Amino acid sequence: MAEVLAAAKACGIPLWLRGGWAMDFFLGEVTREHGDIDWFAWAKDAAPLAGILVRLGHTPVPGPPAGLQLDFVKDGLESSFTLVDTDAAGRVTVAGGPWAGTPWPDGLLGTEPGRIGALEAPIVDPRVQIEIKRMMPVWDPSRPRRAKDAEDIARLEAALRRRTAG
Repeated sequence: MAEVLAAAKACGIPLWLRGGWAMDFFLGEVTREHGDIDWFAWAKDAAPLAGILVRLGHTPVPGPPAGLQLDFVKDGLESSFTLVDTDAAGRVTVAGGPWAGTPWPDGLLGTEPGRIGALEAPIVDPRVQIEIKRMMPVWDPSRPRRAKDAEDIARLEAALRRRTAG
């Protein structure tokens, strides 16, 4: 993760963690085992990002449409880069696939980085992460509600309450 973040940053390519790792970086600790690393990246950066990943030893794997997401694997760990774009109103949107042009929730790409130990990483805004975890089964009925999503929502809400109260 640190290697990908550093290489992308050196090339001027912003990335944001999403999913379980985004939550963990917001909370400041690893809460569970992760089978993959989920990211957001700008669609305009897809080709240079793919080149960086290959140079770092990642292998492309088939997955969703290329305009929607890039999938790679290294040492058995999958990394998925969901691609985003902007519309004429400046909203962050789905970059490709059947939902191309659909706006993501406002504030998706968080402005405050998360941290675990010394490693800092841009993350999806935790409020938006909650919204995505709640709404994904509605937006895409093929994706059922999962117990880990309910647990993540509870953790994120508790952390947000503590930060507001403190």
